[in-house]
Amino acid sequence: MSESHQQPALARCPGCEEPPASGDLFCGACGYDLSAVPARPDDRPTLPIGVPPGAAAAVEWPAASETDSSDVPAPRHRATDLPGTDSGGNLLPTTPPAPQAPQTAPPGPAPATAPEASAAVNTAGTPDTPAPATTPGTPEPPEASGDFTLAAPDPRTAEPAAQPPTAGAKVCVACRSGRVDPDGYCENCGHAQPRERDHVEQELGSVAAVSDRGLRHHRNEDSFAVSSTALPDGSPAVVAIVCDGVSSASRPDEASAAAASAANEALLESLPRGTHPQQAMHEAIVAAAEAVNALAQDPSGAAEHEAHRRQNAPACTLVGAIMAGGLLVVGWVGDSRVYWVPDDRSGPPARLTEDDSWAAQMVAAGLMNETEAYADERAHAITGWLGADSYELEPHTAAFKPDRPGLVVVCTDGLWNYAESAEEMAAAVPPEAHRSPLRGAQVLVGHALDGGGHDNVTVALLPFAVEPQGAGSSPGPAGTAV
Repeated sequence: MSESHQQPALARCPGCEEPPASGDLFCGACGYDLSAVPARPDDRPTLPIGVPPGAAAAVEWPAASETDSSDVPAPRHRATDLPGTDSGGNLLPTTPPAPQAPQTAPPGPAPATAPEASAAVNTAGTPDTPAPATTPGTPEPPEASGDFTLAAPDPRTAEPAAQPPTAGAKVCVACRSGRVDPDGYCENCGHAQPRERDHVEQELGSVAAVSDRGLRHHRNEDSFAVSSTALPDGSPAVVAIVCDGVSSASRPDEASAAAASAANEALLESLPRGTHPQQAMHEAIVAAAEAVNALAQDPSGAAEHEAHRRQNAPACTLVGAIMAGGLLVVGWVGDSRVYWVPDDRSGPPARLTEDDSWAAQMVAAGLMNETEAYADERAHAITGWLGADSYELEPHTAAFKPDRPGLVVVCTDGLWNYAESAEEMAAAVPPEAHRSPLRGAQVLVGHALDGGGHDNVTVALLPFAVEPQGAGSSPGPAGTAV
């Protein structure tokens, strides 16, 4: 036990009134613990240190105008109501406070009426701590001199909260109070807001697509378009277009959106006229290229947050698929791909496109095998794209006539980076995807996100339904490429 709790001068034992021996911790007669702190006498009120007894009794506390729940006025006082003393116990002269000078309450429980109260009062009406009066020549309190500042502003003197955003304005999803500026950031807390393109899903009859920003990019630079129309004979035609913005170019998100929209519109116009699907795909890619080129002629569309970047021409890749008249037609520029996955998984899957990339060129030239080429850091450098600064535009198209039902997977490299070979893609496609293409697309996007989600991810699924042709049929889609 600490010696500070021992009472050094006890004339008699509080238990038996016997005088204890000097230095005893316990009474030799009754065993009373002499080190225990005796209870404070009831007839000795607590007085502030250094204040003469008569001075405290002479203070008359003004009654508060407010009352508490028991209708008893709550006592209050000002700092100058307390008679301060010097080190000799002499009263100090008081100076009335200037009415315009705000007072700052000391740390502690907030008083009932601030800022007039500045010291706590005990139940007997006597102040527990004196508040020194302000006199000429005495130093200012820390709050007034600025030597010490609070960690946070006093809530009683803080400015009122900003008004909520006006009707129709977007509200921040993080702080729920700030207005979202045109750049997509909260003006109050600076939090980036989810964009409409961060995650997009669409299902249209027998075709579905899902696009996601991924886990590393600050925006989604992919875009897609799915649609259906009818050929002149009334048979259906289903279309899926997927575009991937080139991140090193300016406004890649606008480029991919413009290309997907232009290609889709061109197909919906040409297919009902009876244009052959392969020719229609070629024309659609040319239309998409023109739409992307037009962006370079309108630099005013650049967002403010990209103003500091080098304004090179917007660019993107494109891949598309058409199912019409028993044919499967694909077209592409860049490194987005189309895969064929048969419903009967005993049959082999296939990749139906060839990348416009450095790795594909090395493989085609026989300088590297596919494993070596795609392991190189230059593998994904594209050699073909849509954009004003592209080299000569060379749209690739291919037509296939599948002999068995299967699933057409149209995707960006944000997916096939995690399922590169046809066998890996087939393993990632859920077995029920041909019955529920939207669910299948969701699972494939999840596969990419689980793998790391380093890029934007977009995939469209088109179930291709045909009757089996018998045992002698070819094991996959057969066709010609242009």
